[in-house]
Amino acid sequence: MKQRWVLNLIMLALVAGLVAFLYLRPEANTETKQYELSQLKLADFSQIKVEFPARAPTTFEKVDGLWRMTAPYKARADQISVSRILAIIAAKSKDKLPTTDLAKYGLDNPQVRLKLTNAGGEQVFVFGTFNPVTEEQYVAYQDAVYLLPGSYSEAAATQPMEMIDKAPLAPSEAKQISGFSFSKLEQWEELGGLDVQLENGQWKVSLAKAKPTQNELNEWLDNLWVHAAASSVELYKPDRKTAYPSFEVILRDGKKVHFDKIQEAPELYLARPDEGIVYRFPNDVGFSMLNPPLNLK
Repeated sequence: MKQRWVLNLIMLALVAGLVAFLYLRPEANTETKQYELSQLKLADFSQIKVEFPARAPTTFEKVDGLWRMTAPYKARADQISVSRILAIIAAKSKDKLPTTDLAKYGLDNPQVRLKLTNAGGEQVFVFGTFNPVTEEQYVAYQDAVYLLPGSYSEAAATQPMEMIDKAPLAPSEAKQISGFSFSKLEQWEELGGLDVQLENGQWKVSLAKAKPTQNELNEWLDNLWVHAAASSVELYKPDRKTAYPSFEVILRDGKKVHFDKIQEAPELYLARPDEGIVYRFPNDVGFSMLNPPLNLK
């Protein structure tokens, strides 16, 4: 009996000791160390250049706080696409390697070379081959090589046409819309023309038969023009020998943005001669853009 009592005390002491050990032991550090590529800030950059071994570079320049593509086309840039390119400056990697053997990582003949310009000069990121085990890409920056997801080079290597802003109006223009002159479009010519104006927050329509509601026109403006985005874009070179139906968006500062209607179906093609861009919209969206809700009686 005495032996069982002693044995129980020993077992109890062992259990108590195990509990105390588990409770008091330091927590294991399960986080893998991450290396930051840079301490750079997005707002500091004014120019971007993406170089390729077999095609012309893509370049951007910041103008009045917004990015514009300067090569291979001159156009408003899609701001989100440019932000994806710049995301490299905030990248982190669990691997940091020396730059002693660039050829080993395909960095002697890089797939992409990204140059970001700020007040301190050029910051160069070089993209090499992919690691066959982790499927991550070797990226050289300053005095080190890092392993990063391929999404960073994919963002930089996006086809230039895909990085053109798909909004038919620039942000500064979309904020200033004060009216539309649709009188040169076929469907409105038959009714004597159509002018839609926004004055002091109230819509005025030139057609006497129209009975629009303010809310419907406000929604039409916001959804189909202020926040409009084409499904795709292409370059446009105006042909002086061809006269297209056209219309104008009128801004509060007196500027008029001219659009040529190249075609209406199966997609709507709207061209801006001043920008040299054609904006493509699905047929249903395009029809609504050119036909405001007027409740004609």
